[in-house]
Amino acid sequence: MVQALEQIGLQLEELAGSQGLDYYPIHFEEVSQNFMTEIAVYGLPVRMPHWSFGVRYIYQLVQHRMGHSRLFEVVFPGNPGCAYLARGNSIPENTLVIAHVLGHADFSKHNILFKRSQEEIGYRIVELAANHAQRISAAIDEHGQGRVEQVLDAALALEAHVDTFKGVHRELYPTHSAETRRSDDAFARRYRELPGEDNGLTEAVKPKRKMPIPPIPEHDLLWFIANYAPEMDGWERDIFLAVREESFYFYPVFACQIMNEGWACYWHARLLREADFLSQGDYIDAIKTHSDVVRPHAADSQVALAPNPYHLGFCIWEKIIEEQGIESAFEIRCNDDDFSFIRNYLTRELADELNLFEYTVRRDGSVEVIETDIDGLRDMILASKYNFGAPVVSVRQVDPDGTLHLAHDYASDGRGLDLRRTERVLEYVHRVWRRDVRLETTDLRGAKRTLRVPA
Repeated sequence: MVQALEQIGLQLEELAGSQGLDYYPIHFEEVSQNFMTEIAVYGLPVRMPHWSFGVRYIYQLVQHRMGHSRLFEVVFPGNPGCAYLARGNSIPENTLVIAHVLGHADFSKHNILFKRSQEEIGYRIVELAANHAQRISAAIDEHGQGRVEQVLDAALALEAHVDTFKGVHRELYPTHSAETRRSDDAFARRYRELPGEDNGLTEAVKPKRKMPIPPIPEHDLLWFIANYAPEMDGWERDIFLAVREESFYFYPVFACQIMNEGWACYWHARLLREADFLSQGDYIDAIKTHSDVVRPHAADSQVALAPNPYHLGFCIWEKIIEEQGIESAFEIRCNDDDFSFIRNYLTRELADELNLFEYTVRRDGSVEVIETDIDGLRDMILASKYNFGAPVVSVRQVDPDGTLHLAHDYASDGRGLDLRRTERVLEYVHRVWRRDVRLETTDLRGAKRTLRVPA
């Protein structure tokens, strides 16, 4: 069975190359279903130990046993890429999975967000995460499980609060304002050449002014705390920066999910159609699996309140290629993310064809469908993707006594905070900041509210 699958994989790769797909080498490995679930939950084959991953594992296991999800593969982009296949898959299922992985690998090599992430972090995320886990295990041995877990509680609670626009590697804030520079235009240069005393200066040099920290609101909470917490130890800062690095890796996976999964589905369907080396029976079984993957809703449901990203992405890519051709699709794959993809290519006609709708949930739990324009529908699909799916929170100032002031931007965020969860996160932050922490927010009635830790 393994030899047969290896041969099919080689033939699929040859076919993919002839169709224009281009990717880094991929290492495939078959693993048990339990290990597959563990990889999916942790996000990486080896990752820092923390109780929250156990909670996610139990949830994923329950979903699987209830028939709500099944993991066929987990793939990690890089050079080389790594792909894990479930050992219980049949040959037709793994044939589809290999073709699917080839689509992912092409996407991650060429998409601008993936390229930037891999260039900044490195192309070997699996090894990097394993190194992080090893260093954290060493910290546990030296400082104890309890102390390390407190730091991980805070860091993982803030893992979505990074500023991807400013990059992984950042300089610290300037401590003082820059001196006034002399003018260097043509008139100033001629003036300095005139005979006379002190003509080299055209402006008085002003004394440097101490800059506030932060000089402007800072949205990268992991970076800020790692660099400016008053009493953090070096090993604690290392943990924060390790979590931050991994968040930068996960961001393009999150921001391109609909595009990426749709692209992989389009290519596994296309490659299977053109794979004349497959038997008719294997082809039919593989296409049946394709239908299960891209169905718009669960098998026992007639409607879904959230679109299946595989189905939505697949249908949009099919429409793009039908109307604009494969070369345009390759360009879009390079330059877009889910925000531009949905806004530019989910048309009213396609939304109607896919039976997409906007809805609201009443207080009694019932669902009401809202008739809205296409822009409203796009906003609904993208709503959970803004700001890495997290509330917009920034550091506004640090007082002389070290009090940390945070602010929730309710106006642009468009969502309230879960106050109990927020208070728990603030407690985690307080343990590593070791000074008072304040958060300004707005409740559902529009009233200003301040959360304080310690109260």
